[in-house]
Amino acid sequence: MYDIILAHNENEGRAFLRRLNGKNPLFACVIGVTETAKISGISAAGKYPELTDYTPPADVELLLLEKCRCISGVPVTPEGIPTPGLITMSALRLANIPVLVVSGGLKVNPHVPFLDLGGKPGRDIRKGKAVDNVEEVMWRARIAGENLSKTADYLVVGESIPGGTTTALGVLLAMGIDARGKVSSSMPENPHELKIKTVEEGLKASKVEFGGLADDPLKAISCIGDPMIPAFAGLVLGAADKVPVLMAGGTQIGAVLAIINALNPNILDNVAIGTTRWIIIDKTADLKGIITQIADIPILAADLNFSQSKFEGLKAYETGVVKEGVGAGGAAIAAMAKSKGSITKDALLKEIERNYDRLVGSK
Repeated sequence: MYDIILAHNENEGRAFLRRLNGKNPLFACVIGVTETAKISGISAAGKYPELTDYTPPADVELLLLEKCRCISGVPVTPEGIPTPGLITMSALRLANIPVLVVSGGLKVNPHVPFLDLGGKPGRDIRKGKAVDNVEEVMWRARIAGENLSKTADYLVVGESIPGGTTTALGVLLAMGIDARGKVSSSMPENPHELKIKTVEEGLKASKVEFGGLADDPLKAISCIGDPMIPAFAGLVLGAADKVPVLMAGGTQIGAVLAIINALNPNILDNVAIGTTRWIIIDKTADLKGIITQIADIPILAADLNFSQSKFEGLKAYETGVVKEGVGAGGAAIAAMAKSKGSITKDALLKEIERNYDRLVGSK
């Protein structure tokens, strides 16, 4: 259907897409930061680890202003490959989809309006005390989700948090979902051993065994998660009662899904995951292997392909860098669905290249 891959649970995926067809979504982007991202070798979301505090605010500035204000240029990996926010911005602009920025906990505020849920930046999960006031943030997010569901036909929720696959691994293991070697990475060489070692230190510090917090999702986030997770989960818990919710992202969404499934599995027939082809074909990760341990919900993937791009920085996506983030896959799917397929992957690539040229130059 359109340029969308039905990557898991095809029949339900097709039915879910039919419900989105021609409808008007709201795109909510949940941002947060965690000190875990500054562990050397964990994240490629920033040229240097210290810059990861600026990546999420810069990403959402890009969505709303078509340029960044808190940094010059756009967020890049250490190799200079640009943020997937470029894909998201291009899709949202092409389809005229409104954007709301939601903060789970930041060090640097973006220069755009945003919904503050009262969260704080996440600490290094190796200490075992990663996130404060999880319950309050999730409660506020739930209220926000309930109200946002009245403003649009459906919600697309994306995220930007450097280091998020490591913290997601922590939550998944604490809740008894075997995600070792299954979470993805923004780097072509996925540092699984480093992520597992980091998480194991955190589990030890918080005295949590594998599966020890299966019935206490809030504690799992508090001990070894990040501030994006309760904000994202709360939005979905509040909205999916009333409208479909497309959870946009890669393997981190597994941790959000585990939280939702533990708190209210009844809403999951109104939920699907929207990602990119690069996550689906990633040999170093296994999104499906994580999701099917939790709930049998559809996985949809935007069939984006940059192999024919005129820019090396975009072609690099085909080598396994970046892959997903800032809700890129979900935004692309929503643009295709809203336009009833008139926004194709080729039309998207054209718009992405135009924005790349304007913001990054001819690299």
